[in-house]
Amino acid sequence: MLVNSMLVVIWAITGAALFWPIFPILGWGVGLAANAWDVYRPDPVTEERIQQEMGRLRP
Repeated sequence: MLVNSMLVVIWAITGAALFWPIFPILGWGVGLAANAWDVYRPDPVTEERIQQEMGRLRP
């Protein structure tokens, strides 16, 4: 949020006609949405996945 705000301030100070901060802001938003998808829509935990993980962790 702070970085995005700084980019908008830089844009305002330079007086550029094109609102160029939208590109990094949108890129950041895509990354944030992908991370939220991974966190809030995880694969369901099944008994098979538990057994696979237990087998992987055994010496």
